[in-house]
Amino acid sequence: MINNSFIEIDIPALTNNLDFIQDSLGDECELVSVVKGNAYGHGIKHFVPAVYKCGVKSFAVFSASEAKKIFDLNLKLDRIMIMGFVDLHQIEWAVENGIEFYVFDQIRLSNALLAAVKTGKKAKIHIEVETGLNRTGFLSKEMKKVFEQCRMNKQHVEVMGVCSHLAGAENIANYYRIQKQIRKFNSYLKAFEKNSIPFEKAHLACSAAMMNYKKTIKDLARIGIMQYGLWPSKEVKMAYAVRSGMHEDPLKPVLSWKSKVMSTKFVKMGEYIGYGSSLLAEMDMKIATVPIGYSDGFARSLSNQGKVLIGGHRLDVISIVNMNLFIVDITNAENIQSGDEVVMIGKQGDLTVSVASFSDFSSQLNYELLTRLPHDIPRILIN
Repeated sequence: MINNSFIEIDIPALTNNLDFIQDSLGDECELVSVVKGNAYGHGIKHFVPAVYKCGVKSFAVFSASEAKKIFDLNLKLDRIMIMGFVDLHQIEWAVENGIEFYVFDQIRLSNALLAAVKTGKKAKIHIEVETGLNRTGFLSKEMKKVFEQCRMNKQHVEVMGVCSHLAGAENIANYYRIQKQIRKFNSYLKAFEKNSIPFEKAHLACSAAMMNYKKTIKDLARIGIMQYGLWPSKEVKMAYAVRSGMHEDPLKPVLSWKSKVMSTKFVKMGEYIGYGSSLLAEMDMKIATVPIGYSDGFARSLSNQGKVLIGGHRLDVISIVNMNLFIVDITNAENIQSGDEVVMIGKQGDLTVSVASFSDFSSQLNYELLTRLPHDIPRILIN
């Protein structure tokens, strides 16, 4: 099959990142690889086996459909954990197959118990508690009933974890809010102990919290963005650099995104280039077209400001990014021709276009840009 672009997954970079993360967590904390959003655009079906080969055996996703993709890989995993959406019939599938899932309201808890009775297997649940994000999670006043249901249904439910989600641990502006959440979470843990409700793991930490708030590192940590070689924010990276005296980034980007030059041509001074009148050739120019556009995840907001690498040159994206192609100014780059490699994200020689710089131009978060990469772009593992 011929494709207009492809994604490379750098396995040595991944191994490096996982080692750094485990060192940061310590030996007593279980690393759970968060692979929601198609493994942050890296591709669940490719990324999960790669992480598994690095020794990680626990994975977290948002939905049951994502969990099914991992389940179908037939790997010997310690846990697959669904943090978000599970429909009623999917709860039965999850219970039947030992898939763990968050329970954050009475409806989800009741359905979990019903599924356990129907399948004859224990529902493996993580009880999510509300600490201040105000999104999903049981309130303090609801916990008495939760404890009663767990106590009365020991034969049908196994509490695998108690968890919550932090409200922006990557930004110092949220410092006091995060500290309040940590205290609140610890009070829930004491309530579980006081009410003699056993659970396997307490978990609160994400990538940013792991770096900024060591008290959030409990029995388990849900790590997403940093395993892919990206920092949760510039603030988190700078804070670590100050603490550690960092001279070199300990994280290495895992993903590269590449295409090829489709064609080249000359444009005379005074002619407009591409749709509309956003780019007027102020001199004789040479341009290259690349068969990638906003339908492929290359944002239209990169029009007249994106950067790519071709032939060892960092070059400007000019004119309007189309649905299926964009245009590059190659006037000052010699010997570029059809078929030459184009790097949208990644390295070429000594030059780099990082996801961070890429997202700066498009006003998208790292997370958003990566997860918008289409699922059908081929992913290639590079050892």
